[in-house]
Amino acid sequence: MSRFYPDAPRIGVSVLCHKDGQVLLVQRAKEPYRHHWSLPGGLVELGETLAEAASRELLEETGVTADLGEPVETFDNIGRDDSGRVATHFVLTVFCGRYLAGDAKADDDAADLAWVPLSDLDDLLTTPGTPARIRRHMPTNQ
Repeated sequence: MSRFYPDAPRIGVSVLCHKDGQVLLVQRAKEPYRHHWSLPGGLVELGETLAEAASRELLEETGVTADLGEPVETFDNIGRDDSGRVATHFVLTVFCGRYLAGDAKADDDAADLAWVPLSDLDDLLTTPGTPARIRRHMPTNQ
């Protein structure tokens, strides 16, 4: 099924990976939201749990592993074209976890990546809701 003008919503995951008060962000290499900074993530594959997809996507996009717990949020991301027709519809589940290992490098669908302090989030072009989502779920006792 296509990501654009799909017959049904696509199921995806995002990962808020953190260390030392910073969050790992990727710059998207593809549409939708090409060049926007976002949490690493992607679509769930057939036969894969949400948690498995989150771990796989984080590793594929960044080379990093994290101690992921239970999901912290699920939300809809629906994009419409100028005529009002649904162009994209993703149901995304967010996982949060402390960085464990790996040399962070952009790979797969990521054009770039960075460890970003919370104070710099508003200076970046991000996917909708990303700074607020990070602030809601970022642990305060790191």
